[in-house]
Amino acid sequence: MDTSRPTMSAQSSNNGSPTPSLGRTSILHDWWPLALSWGLMGLEMPAISAVVGNLPDAEIMLAAFGGIAFPLGLLVEAPIIMMLAASTALSRDHDSFLRLQRFMTVVAIGLTVIHAMLAFTPLWTLVVVPLLDVPPEVQEPARESFAWLLPWTWAIADRRFRQGLLIQFGRRQVVAVGTGIRLLATVGTLLCLAEAGVAGATIASAALTVGVIVEAGYARFRSRDVVQGPLKSAPPAKSPLHLGKLLKFYIPLACTPMLILAAQPIGSAGMTRMPEAVASLAVWAPLGGLTFLFRSSGIAYNEVVIRLSQQPGMRSGLLSFAWIGGLVFSTLLLIVAVTPLAEVWFKDIVGLDEQLASLGVSTLWLAAPVPLLSYLQSLYQGVLVNAHRTRPITESVIAYLIMTIAGLATGVLHGGIIGLEVALITYTLANVVQATWLYFRARDLLLETP
Repeated sequence: MDTSRPTMSAQSSNNGSPTPSLGRTSILHDWWPLALSWGLMGLEMPAISAVVGNLPDAEIMLAAFGGIAFPLGLLVEAPIIMMLAASTALSRDHDSFLRLQRFMTVVAIGLTVIHAMLAFTPLWTLVVVPLLDVPPEVQEPARESFAWLLPWTWAIADRRFRQGLLIQFGRRQVVAVGTGIRLLATVGTLLCLAEAGVAGATIASAALTVGVIVEAGYARFRSRDVVQGPLKSAPPAKSPLHLGKLLKFYIPLACTPMLILAAQPIGSAGMTRMPEAVASLAVWAPLGGLTFLFRSSGIAYNEVVIRLSQQPGMRSGLLSFAWIGGLVFSTLLLIVAVTPLAEVWFKDIVGLDEQLASLGVSTLWLAAPVPLLSYLQSLYQGVLVNAHRTRPITESVIAYLIMTIAGLATGVLHGGIIGLEVALITYTLANVVQATWLYFRARDLLLETP
């Protein structure tokens, strides 16, 4: 474990609970490297949007990548996204680590095969194009962009699996350094391919793929001493992590990102059936990237809660930290949305034309509550995962997806509202529904002392 971390006796008051100041210090100590890592990751999409937005056919290329290829790639790799949380919770002894690694490998291979079938067979024309109602001028750039994401799923699976191990054994700074290296690789690839004259949508996917492969290699390299050292010497689990137990734990957990990320292509399909379809898809990438940047530290908070909520007296501190952090980042996003900073981002940095930039500026404020909601969702999910109660997480995401479908269907049926506006309103309301559901399912855990 991380020897620089204060011991529980040093953090605790006489009754065994940490004092408020030491509790917040402990949370901050665990949170900031992960928040930095997610923040650096959050810079990827703005960087991609800024480069692609200043290349030829920017509207079509942003629509192809940000509106079709990237959401579809997220959906394919969704089942392994929660490998980070699973590894953080379960990689506590060598046998559990090996069993989880075998499981990760099988799932990653299966998802890569599915990705290849969609990208390189007639399934693209027969399934993807009609299902998402992809505009004709976007179809081929989107397919090529999606094809370049093929190695993405495997690399993300291995990276998140090993990052969970590093977090569990107190190596959070390694995760942040790895993401910094990834960002450099992504930006370097962007600039090199842009100079070579490659199509914008292809540049975006290739840069993402190179970046995550580099980060996965670094995480694998830096986790070797943990595997051979503290993990191997850790006491074995009281009961082996057999397949049935693993599936019971992981399947509800995996359904969470699968259902949430299903909302991404569903959102694209909705926007293509509403007014200003190509414009909405084009603005979706730079707007979504900016929103993700501000909510990323809240996503990082999930692993912090999983790790610390088992310690006596920490849950009240985790709750207050979530509210403070969420309000800070929601306020910052709102400031960007209602000041000239929004126009600077969409017009001067991303390089969108007047019409597209105006669409982005006028809708960004609708996403302002999302960072706060991300912190609260991470808090509630974290205590549920720590208690091995993952079913409520799946329930919350089903509620999220129902709200998403209902909102988009309303927009399509109404027919008079720009697709991007409908998608953002629906996206924010769906996050409210999910956070509320999680709260009611986790409130007993927030009150108890573990």
